[in-house]
Amino acid sequence: MMTCKEIVTNLDKYIVGQAKAKRAVAIALRNRYRRSKLPKVLSDIITPKNIILKGPTGVGKTEIARRLAKLVNAPFIKVEATKYTEVGYVGRDVESMVRDLVEASVRIVKAEQTEKIKDKASVVVDKKITDILYPLKKANKPEDIDTELFRQNFYENYQKGYYNKDQIDIDVREQPKQVNLLDGVGAEINIGQIMGGFIKAPRKMKRMTVERAREILLEEECDRLIDPDNLNKEAIFRAEQEGIIFIDEFDKIAAKKNNTQDVSREGVQRDILPIVEGSVVNTKYGVVHTDYILFIAAGAFHISSVSDLIPELQGRFPIQVELNSLDKEDFKKILTIPENAITTQYQQLLKVDNVNIEFTPDAIDTIAELAYEENETNKNIGARRLQTIMEALLEDISFNASDNNPIVDVKIDKPFVVNTMKDLIRTHDFKKYVL
Repeated sequence: MMTCKEIVTNLDKYIVGQAKAKRAVAIALRNRYRRSKLPKVLSDIITPKNIILKGPTGVGKTEIARRLAKLVNAPFIKVEATKYTEVGYVGRDVESMVRDLVEASVRIVKAEQTEKIKDKASVVVDKKITDILYPLKKANKPEDIDTELFRQNFYENYQKGYYNKDQIDIDVREQPKQVNLLDGVGAEINIGQIMGGFIKAPRKMKRMTVERAREILLEEECDRLIDPDNLNKEAIFRAEQEGIIFIDEFDKIAAKKNNTQDVSREGVQRDILPIVEGSVVNTKYGVVHTDYILFIAAGAFHISSVSDLIPELQGRFPIQVELNSLDKEDFKKILTIPENAITTQYQQLLKVDNVNIEFTPDAIDTIAELAYEENETNKNIGARRLQTIMEALLEDISFNASDNNPIVDVKIDKPFVVNTMKDLIRTHDFKKYVL
């Protein structure tokens, strides 16, 4: 388990600034490790300290939570608070967020267990495919070729992937239709699972490439080798002990006092409260206790405030961190420092079509200034503004690029940016004289 400083260092690779928010989530994650080392008598009474991230859109709230979960491969889901409605209204019930978290946990555990048995399953699958493919190839072999030599060459060519595009007929299991009844009112009844328990899943002959057949048969063989009971048990444990639920647009369910326009807002808060406090949720994989799930709520809180939430819910989110709006220097760092910097993304994309792009420092400075001014004069959408500007800046290059063209080197400097974005620059120059 990483220390708090190591967690922040890893977050710094992808998110610029927001040191307070990074410290808060790092401490919350490290506390989980500390709790796991305590005697059960103590660990049972220590619950996570949930967090509210306050700040405008596009400053990194979601990315911080998502990257935090990826660091430790923890089950993670992002939900929108506005999708939930008070009990008695049409819409999703709040317990569905826990069921979604368990689904995410099942995918993680299944991927881990599949990786462990993949080699064993591959042996069985390769035998099935070669038993089908070899007779077809043997029937078409020239008579003057020795059978033993042909067989040896066949298996070598199969391992090298020479037959991946060949068509074969295989017997595959048909997936039952997944129909959830009563989803959204606190219960799930999966017709596919119920019928699957009594009726064997039908199988059907299908023609497909060797490559595709191997994928399907490998998935079936791995499913056969994995113990579903152990899978579900481990998935529920991971969801309970390591799960992270990120609730976005949390400010939208905070109703101001004496505001009767939306009577269900407070009702949604009261429905979320027991989930955050710790309750039992029934899922198709088993019973899940929510006591130790880490909840990270986020919202702009520019119209409402955290104090507009019901007191009980405020108390379950003791840590409140305000994220800063992005300035010009932040935009420059976003364009250059992160491993997934937007400039790097466009460079790699266009390299596919033989276009090598180089961004000069003065171009980066100009793009950052444009993004900052556009956010200041229009709606502030944070780092997403860079996406808008970069798309407009590279539109002609992206449209005309093709992998059939020779390699072209393009330098993006300040004159290029000024010439391409002259309409936007002219708009900002004009606004200086508007009273």
